[in-house]
Amino acid sequence: MNIINVPTKEEVSTNNQVIFDNLDNALGFVPNLYATFAHSDTALENYLSFANANTSLSAKEKEVVNLAVSQVNDCIYCLSAHTAIAKMNAFTDEQILELRAGFSSINNKLDALARLAKNITETRGKTNDSVLKNFFNAGYTTGNLIDTIALVGDKTISNYLHSTTKVPVDFPIAQPL
Repeated sequence: MNIINVPTKEEVSTNNQVIFDNLDNALGFVPNLYATFAHSDTALENYLSFANANTSLSAKEKEVVNLAVSQVNDCIYCLSAHTAIAKMNAFTDEQILELRAGFSSINNKLDALARLAKNITETRGKTNDSVLKNFFNAGYTTGNLIDTIALVGDKTISNYLHSTTKVPVDFPIAQPL
């Protein structure tokens, strides 16, 4: 049961109302999880700035991390949202399930990234040396590592927000692994 409501545009600050308008224009709706951030006068803007910041990772690579982290954190909201986004980034259903499990059988570089994201999340940053070595051997840089860690943090924030608030999922529900 969710005890936190999803606020409407009229229930949030003026600044958040502008962000709601921007999200509605860009996405066609305001995702419930984003709306929930707007209970705070500052959290939605801060989160979106962090989530949309420049990174050395491609859109596909970001989805690899988002899926692996959300699976470890068991966040159905983020798994559902990022399954939809991963499909927009040309991942198949089978590939998405693999990435959620923390590996890729079709691409060595994405496999190393998925394994790293999963390991960082599972170990809360006490990354296994062999996983890290594999990441670098796949062609990633130290800058890519830092960006991956930042993305793990970004996704963990949204995973925890949903796990705590349990707001309704407004994306097609991701299938279980």
